[in-house]
Amino acid sequence: MSVLPDSFAAELAMAHASVPDALPGAAFCALADGLLALLFPQRAERPLPNADVVAAELYHFRSELAVLLAKVPNLPAPAAALADEFTAQLPALRAALLRDASAILASDPAAQGLAEIIGSYPGFYATALYRIAHALHQRGLPRLPRLLSEHAHQRTGVDIHPGAHIGPAFCIDHGTGLVIGETAVIGANVQIYQGVTLGAMSVTKGLQGQKRHPTIEDHVVIYAGATILGGSTVVGAHSVIGGNVWLTESVPSHSRVYHRAHINISRSVDPAAELVFSI
Repeated sequence: MSVLPDSFAAELAMAHASVPDALPGAAFCALADGLLALLFPQRAERPLPNADVVAAELYHFRSELAVLLAKVPNLPAPAAALADEFTAQLPALRAALLRDASAILASDPAAQGLAEIIGSYPGFYATALYRIAHALHQRGLPRLPRLLSEHAHQRTGVDIHPGAHIGPAFCIDHGTGLVIGETAVIGANVQIYQGVTLGAMSVTKGLQGQKRHPTIEDHVVIYAGATILGGSTVVGAHSVIGGNVWLTESVPSHSRVYHRAHINISRSVDPAAELVFSI
């Protein structure tokens, strides 16, 4: 005998019947990972032997993308046309990601080379999936861009909305806990550390469609734990935002913004005595 009322089963049945068509989310994320391995052999199990094999893999990618897109309801254009358009962008996508990897290499003294960055750095992976998701988001594809961004979020701890606009040579250092909102605009050669939030002042639903997240101009460095909020907040070019800064107003170019903590450290004359720290 069931311990649940029949009405609950009927309620669940209605929910299942009314849900939007399921998307091929897992297959689509796997295809994106496969694309990165195709574009960057550093992420592949083994390099492809020659140009003919590479061309065949590119053709297979385009065909598989068209098949998956055909399963998505309410596409803004035919699946085959969207697949062709996206595939035609692959040279530019690869060039952009190489610039991102080079920016990481130039700024991270621990990096041993582009192969290490491309093959293992979570910041590069999160940026790569963002750029793929952003390209799809710009073409009005429903839901799939967010699936990709969440796939990257789960793997790296970096949460970038596919609607954000991020310029070239973008450098995420470490990245865990980084959040970049939908309407954020980031210029060229920007470096962001872990735990940074580029967020909104308010999450009211009525603000949908408005610019809610900050603008970061070129050559800005934002250190760990900084929070920058508001659609009208602009961080001027060549500025440095220090760790744990809470910023809700614009700063001009070449600014240095720091959170100043009051720290006192004292020690008794006897080295064996306890240390006293006041923070």
